[in-house]
Amino acid sequence: MRLIALFIAAVTLAALNHREASAQQASAPRAQFALLIGNAKYPDSETPLKEPVNDIRAVAEELRRNGFDVEVGENLNREAMQRTLAKFYGKLQPGSVGLVYFSGYGIQSARQSYMLPVDAQIWAETDVRRDGFGLDTTLAEMNSRGASVKIAILDASRRNPFERRFRTVSAGLAPAVAPTGTMVMLSAAPSAVINDSASDHGMFAGELIKQLRTPGLSGEEVFNRTRIAVSRATHGEQVPWLSSSMTEDYAFSRASGSAVAAVTPPAPPSTVPTSPAAVSPPPSATAVTPPPAPPLPPVPAPPQQQAARVDPPAPPSPPPPAPTIKINVDEAAIRDLDRRIAQNPKDAAAYYRRGQEYAKGGDYATAIKDFDETLKLTPRDAEAYNNRCWANAVLGNLQAALKDCNEALTIRPRFTDALDSRGLVNLKLGLATQAITDYDAVLRIDPRQASSLYGRGVARLRSGNKAGGDDDIAAAKIINPKIAEEFVSYGVR
Repeated sequence: MRLIALFIAAVTLAALNHREASAQQASAPRAQFALLIGNAKYPDSETPLKEPVNDIRAVAEELRRNGFDVEVGENLNREAMQRTLAKFYGKLQPGSVGLVYFSGYGIQSARQSYMLPVDAQIWAETDVRRDGFGLDTTLAEMNSRGASVKIAILDASRRNPFERRFRTVSAGLAPAVAPTGTMVMLSAAPSAVINDSASDHGMFAGELIKQLRTPGLSGEEVFNRTRIAVSRATHGEQVPWLSSSMTEDYAFSRASGSAVAAVTPPAPPSTVPTSPAAVSPPPSATAVTPPPAPPLPPVPAPPQQQAARVDPPAPPSPPPPAPTIKINVDEAAIRDLDRRIAQNPKDAAAYYRRGQEYAKGGDYATAIKDFDETLKLTPRDAEAYNNRCWANAVLGNLQAALKDCNEALTIRPRFTDALDSRGLVNLKLGLATQAITDYDAVLRIDPRQASSLYGRGVARLRSGNKAGGDDDIAAAKIINPKIAEEFVSYGVR
């Protein structure tokens, strides 16, 4: 009997010890890892972005207060981003929390969002998948490492210099395909774009930090409050997007920590250690202040004053062929934007986006109407002037197109897209010399702009410079093998 009693006591004690150990393990804080990347110095952009680096530093400091092991990367090229992501994946363990925050330029391709390194070379849609880092792939990798909570925050819904190079791309970011236990937050709705502010800090990051400092909120509540605050502050022009597949409760803040607010701005954290060969972006990306620009051509006088600049008469030539226009718009995207405009008739961004969709689908006349509405609401929108210029140029409304391009360049004198569009207008007007001047200005800033190379090649051929024209056209076709077909669709052969 004594032996039986001792055995029962031993079993009971073991059970109690196991229960206590399990309780301690359950109450212990789980490991939380965060990677924040701020890319601002893109050589393909006219000027560095102001917000990304400052925003990730501020968010990183707040996450540290909430118990995260934080890694920060600034202005990373492709090799550095790949290495930094691999290091982050290596830290994740079963049951841990993994968070990725990216601020910079993003782009969508084949309904997936891609984060772009500073040295991305994007000239065709296939380049996006080669140089970018897919959000869906990142979440899948975090999931494969056993992270029970996966969080991705992309502040990358900006108008960027890449998506205008090929007309078929969709603007903004795409909804994510998220594994179970995931929260994804985009700084704007899918396919919506916003402009980088003139401030050194972004509104989205600022509102997110405010909610992270609020004790007692779940992760979903933090994101929902951020979404509502940004939407109210912008009167509905910017509405962040949240997708959640969480199956458990998760809160950023620890029991005592996150209610403490920082009064003094945090000191800049150390960045990811990288070798100069791996991280250093091209020379134009290393300086915050862009180098002095070469002189650009003056904005031409209004049409009635241009008689003195017209090229010498050329031998009679057949009229240019009518553009080949096939209308194939994305009806689902149009319906979504119709709803946005019905809810807020003053949503300039929605009119602009719908105009892009119509233009992308070949319905240029309808696109022009939407750009008209955009400019009524935002009269200094150089992008809208340029898009309307381009649409009018394709349709053959050349004087209206020239006026719009000139207006865009008055607002932004180094706007390469508007210079390229005006080159097309001058080409279709038969002003080869003026077209060459515009294309030269683009190529001094961006030597790999395929449309400007091809357009200059055509203009040079028309001016009698066969060798120069052939060289330009050959170079353009190396960058974009379909560039000749694109110009035929504009009515230029």
